[in-house]
Amino acid sequence: MATEPAIAEPTVPSLVDRYFTRWYKADVKGKPCEDHCILQHSNRICVITLAESHPVLQSGKTIKSVSYQISTNCSRLQNKVSGKFKRGAQFLTELAPLCKIYCSDGEEYTVSSCVRGRLMEVNENILHEPSILQEKPSTEGYIAVVLPKFEESKSITEGLLTQQQYEEVLVKRIHAATATSRASRGITTTTAPTPPQPARSVC
Repeated sequence: MATEPAIAEPTVPSLVDRYFTRWYKADVKGKPCEDHCILQHSNRICVITLAESHPVLQSGKTIKSVSYQISTNCSRLQNKVSGKFKRGAQFLTELAPLCKIYCSDGEEYTVSSCVRGRLMEVNENILHEPSILQEKPSTEGYIAVVLPKFEESKSITEGLLTQQQYEEVLVKRIHAATATSRASRGITTTTAPTPPQPARSVC
């Protein structure tokens, strides 16, 4: 007797996808592929994380250390928030640096806020265990939490990409990398196209 085909069970959304909306900022400060992901909760809170295509999250990268010391006179670790009105919180602009990530290959990456608002907290766990930034970037490896002003809670996403728009950016990068590779090898456009490959980072 023929067996019935197995019915795929519906995918259960993660806690992040259930309670947060993903927004993206590509090529932050003009640096190719240094993409950030902003997880926005319905209560305005924004969690700043690395996007999956960020160079730090690519295979072969090892994080040496993470520092919230932005400059000689500014450390995000000095951020102290108190009271209903969040007194003492550092105010951030979209381009304000949050932390610096140092890799074993000598590369250094700066993570920016990407949204205007008050700095609620930073994730000190990644200082002691940098690997969680790569292993669980959207949860335990988050960078910081920012609270936008109430009147700006809707407008802050105007300069960001939706998840669908961001995926389109990744596809364009792959096509551009493929075209560059063809040109360097002297392959003309009449050459038979290569089979489609799974989406991956090209940075």
